[in-house]
Amino acid sequence: MQAATIKLFLVHGSPSGLRTAEVSNWSGKAIAAPRTEMSDLLRRDELNSPGFYLLTGVDPESGDGTIYVGEAENVSTRLKGHATKDFWNAVTVFVSKDENLTKAHIRYLEGVLIDKANTNSNSIVMNSVGSGARLPESDAAEMDVFLEKCLQLLPVLGISDFNEKLDQVSESKDLLYCKIKGFTATGKRTANGFIIFSGSQAVLEHRPSAVNSRKKREQLIVKGLLLQENDHFVFAKDIEFGSPSTAATVVRGGATNGLTAWRNSKGVSLKEQEANET
Repeated sequence: MQAATIKLFLVHGSPSGLRTAEVSNWSGKAIAAPRTEMSDLLRRDELNSPGFYLLTGVDPESGDGTIYVGEAENVSTRLKGHATKDFWNAVTVFVSKDENLTKAHIRYLEGVLIDKANTNSNSIVMNSVGSGARLPESDAAEMDVFLEKCLQLLPVLGISDFNEKLDQVSESKDLLYCKIKGFTATGKRTANGFIIFSGSQAVLEHRPSAVNSRKKREQLIVKGLLLQENDHFVFAKDIEFGSPSTAATVVRGGATNGLTAWRNSKGVSLKEQEANET
């Protein structure tokens, strides 16, 4: 991404409250708010226009994040329809300041974001089906540029579900390994937690005491991200988790301290490495 100047405005002075975000020389605008400030959000004129929105929250059973991607020709009216759903606690809306977004444009953007969420997100994607719309080549290119700015703003607004995964580095000293019963997973610390690289192995059986980790593994299996191969699982893609422990738990099928389970090629634990860096 190119360097950019981002303008944040805290409407009520709170960094987690109603706020707007813009990128210099860009026609788009983001408006974000917690669910507790929905009435103030819905009164804003920007929401009476076409746009797409993200509902984010936490799944009460697994503790994993949740995300829903939607679009509407009148965002305010559409958001009111989500009032009965309890999986979300914050909303982020994107609109165009020059009012040039059409129904086809926002459906295209929604479809791309759903695909990105299913590929990159650590959260549970609440959309039951994909979306999207076919656009003329020139329009699609224009929307890809618009989306790039949206993706630049989202982490600033607290949403990292669409961040591209790191490529596996070639230097072995940067890699960490989690081993169990002859199986090995390869990963690395990231700014958002911990990534396990494609091709890594995990045990087939859950531990009897596993509850949350079992559900997480089952979600990955349903998504086709964790595939059975003879007597073990294999990670079909790079997957980023919220912490080294969550990553190690999926590999080992039960509660695990990731700081000690992940070790470099010399056997030095992640905990020891980080202690030496401070």
